[in-house]
Amino acid sequence: MTYRVTFIPGDGVGPELSEATRRVLEGTGVEFDWDVQEAGADVMDKYGTPLPEHVLDSIRRNGVAIKGPITTPVGTGFRSVNVALRKELDLFCCLRPCKSYPGVRSRYEGVDIVICRENHEDLYAGIEFEQGKPETAKLIEFMSELSGKKIREDSGVSIKPISVSGTQRIVRFAFEYARKYGRKKVTAVHKANIMKFSDGLFLATAREVAQEYGDVEFEDRIVDNLSMQLVNRPEEYDVLVLPNLYGDIVSDLCAGLIGGLGVAPGGNIGDSTAVFEATHGSAPKYRGKNKVNPMAMMFSGMLMLRYLEELDAADRLEAALAAVIAEGKSVTYDMKPTRDDPTAVGTSEVADAVIEKLQAAR
Repeated sequence: MTYRVTFIPGDGVGPELSEATRRVLEGTGVEFDWDVQEAGADVMDKYGTPLPEHVLDSIRRNGVAIKGPITTPVGTGFRSVNVALRKELDLFCCLRPCKSYPGVRSRYEGVDIVICRENHEDLYAGIEFEQGKPETAKLIEFMSELSGKKIREDSGVSIKPISVSGTQRIVRFAFEYARKYGRKKVTAVHKANIMKFSDGLFLATAREVAQEYGDVEFEDRIVDNLSMQLVNRPEEYDVLVLPNLYGDIVSDLCAGLIGGLGVAPGGNIGDSTAVFEATHGSAPKYRGKNKVNPMAMMFSGMLMLRYLEELDAADRLEAALAAVIAEGKSVTYDMKPTRDDPTAVGTSEVADAVIEKLQAAR
């Protein structure tokens, strides 16, 4: 079977990482028909937006995409290409597995945690009122009258919506993922002890959904306590499901446990559409230098293969990446014992090494 996939090279170092990832995905033997689409800062002059409508149409048509890092243009009023993709395509789950691989420099071993972050609600919903604006003054007056609590007049205000339906959807995703991939436990993360009507609703809804999945263990943790426990005992956690803000923070914490964003894959998934991407930025200063670690995007390609039900190919790609990491020879400077190690290789040479492992295993 040949898969039609939207392929977005990105900008900055994105095109180099994307090309390396395309090569290793094809090296698995899975056949792709790449629908190449340009997005990011480099297309602003041409289209007046970093995310042209035809790019969204391509993803809707194909149902799956893989993208390189994209720079959010400064001073344009465009908040983020990644945020726009999630909203326009209703990609409600940010999936970020964080797994230890021998050979990656880290203080921890044996970490294997999957983050399921709700993408649309919470403080990241973008409902904000700027300090000093007339509408903000009206809102502050209204909220003070309604709640009986004084809000300082010189405040900026952000609104934190959390819904039953949004929470049901992300929690069900976490449990279905746990079932599909043989995970044992789902942990709902919240601050319901303080925010009783937003995080409290998230927790109550999660508990209700958990009753539908008696074969998967369920627990909950307050987010600050979870953060401390992740640093002390990460092996106790399996699948975490979180509202938007906590999910953003905790996913970076977990990436730190496994050695950093250079090996942290990601996917944004909806009911019928998915976009896979590395979780790090576009690093424009390294553009064209064949220097940046492509493994996070390659691991994101592995997630895409699993989404496409190409499980054997996904396992072989993961094993090839793990073997290259464990050998420690054909890796970029950030994965060497010292960052000035003269034996460090470039982006394209990492791809060569991974493809060699894939071919040896066939």
